Amino acid sequence: MYIVTANEMYGIDRYTTEEIGMDGKMLMENAGRAISERIESNIKNTDVITVFAGSGNNGGDGYVIARTLLNRGYQITVIQVVPDEKITGDARYYKNLFINCGGSISITGDPVEIDEALNQTDIVIDAILGIGVKGELREPIKTIVDTINDSPVRVISADIPSGLPADEGAAAFDSVQADYTIIVGYPKMSTFLQHTAPFYGEWETVDIGFPESAQTSLTRSVWTDRQFKNKMPDRKKDSHKGDHGRGLIIGGSEEMPGSIVMTVRAALRAGAGLVTAGSVKQAIPVIASQCIEATNLKLKEFDGVISGDQSIPYQNYDAIALGMGLGRHESTRSIVINAVRQVDGPLILDADGLYHIQHDLELFKGRTAPAVITPHPGEMAMLTGVSVQEILREPFAYSIEFARMYQAFVVLKGSFTIVTAPNGHQSVNTTGNQGLAKGGSGDVLTGIILAMTMQHEDLFDALRNACFVHGKAADLLVSNSHSVYDLMATDVVEGIGKVYRTFSAET
Repeated sequence: MYIVTANEMYGIDRYTTEEIGMDGKMLMENAGRAISERIESNIKNTDVITVFAGSGNNGGDGYVIARTLLNRGYQITVIQVVPDEKITGDARYYKNLFINCGGSISITGDPVEIDEALNQTDIVIDAILGIGVKGELREPIKTIVDTINDSPVRVISADIPSGLPADEGAAAFDSVQADYTIIVGYPKMSTFLQHTAPFYGEWETVDIGFPESAQTSLTRSVWTDRQFKNKMPDRKKDSHKGDHGRGLIIGGSEEMPGSIVMTVRAALRAGAGLVTAGSVKQAIPVIASQCIEATNLKLKEFDGVISGDQSIPYQNYDAIALGMGLGRHESTRSIVINAVRQVDGPLILDADGLYHIQHDLELFKGRTAPAVITPHPGEMAMLTGVSVQEILREPFAYSIEFARMYQAFVVLKGSFTIVTAPNGHQSVNTTGNQGLAKGGSGDVLTGIILAMTMQHEDLFDALRNACFVHGKAADLLVSNSHSVYDLMATDVVEGIGKVYRTFSAET
């Protein structure tokens, strides 16, 4: 499932009508009918329905929805919130069809009249504004939106909640708060932004006939269950531990041995063939007691943290993960810098590893092997020199800028984790829940990433599958045996097996 900007969506519309030859009226009819079918599955026959229709294609969709539901026996009226002269083209055509079928229309922007109508309504269908809105709403639409939001009625938005920007980057806007949104064709970028996603409520997409050839230039997508199953490598019956990767995890300190423990356990549970934990001597007993399947590499230490003044046999491993529980002491910085310079296989930097590399990002450009960074928004802000709020407003843009500039893979963690490849392709992970908002969750993800990196031929697929497994483990645990309050990172490690068993059973 691809993710589009407003301009990309307009381009798909133009391509479908001008190059393919599909009439615009057909697209509008398809959209209205497809949305109506989804609406019917979410309402009762006795519900009183009011469609709020604006101008343009979104208003036209509203008139098709109103006619379709009217002809199926629903009690439905339309409130047109713009003057009649603004209803033109295909929207005017479908308004007239609705009237010819016996439909009732009220043209008003008066908040008192709208409030009275809402008091007699069970379901509002929001078809006021489409994907072209930028900035705060003007009157009277702003007051109309506020009045709808103040009403207790259930709101279903057509394609996008009115007023909500389709793209990232907007800080100030007014939007309908939908309970349910039926998105036409492809989800828009704002579906996956922390500050805009809640306005959609629950959402799903409907297919209205856009040709597959219209998708060729799209580079953003949602990683789905089906893609995870298709890209997860099979294990041959005659395989051995060496076939599934030999990984090295460097981290931990006297004060923070738990981080590397979680990473090591996650890597083993996710399928890594062999895992070695490199840490200070004070942490080795903790690691060994919790991860008996792993081997240990005792590293030189200074005051309880790993010393950078040492040689590590990176060439013995297929992939390296570095940073969890490492600490921010200056003496550990050189181990991170040296790893970026010396590791000639995949290198995954997390947590304190990101802290130590922040002033030496140019080193990524000199690597011939891939580097992966796994920041949360605060760490991404540190690496890019902007505020956390700016990262949250434009996570796609900042991720792609960093990935292209430094030729690194970026796993920007959040409620919607965005995986970005150096070539500009991006993928959003939608598994996971608020139970993951605890210390240690990122350490677990890094372990899964390490294991997946060593088992997949394509690193982009490996990162996407790792994020999927991490979130899906949390989802399965919360649905079966835990709540979002008591879920711990160590529980997620044990939940990895549930993901594999679930999808193996579906094969």
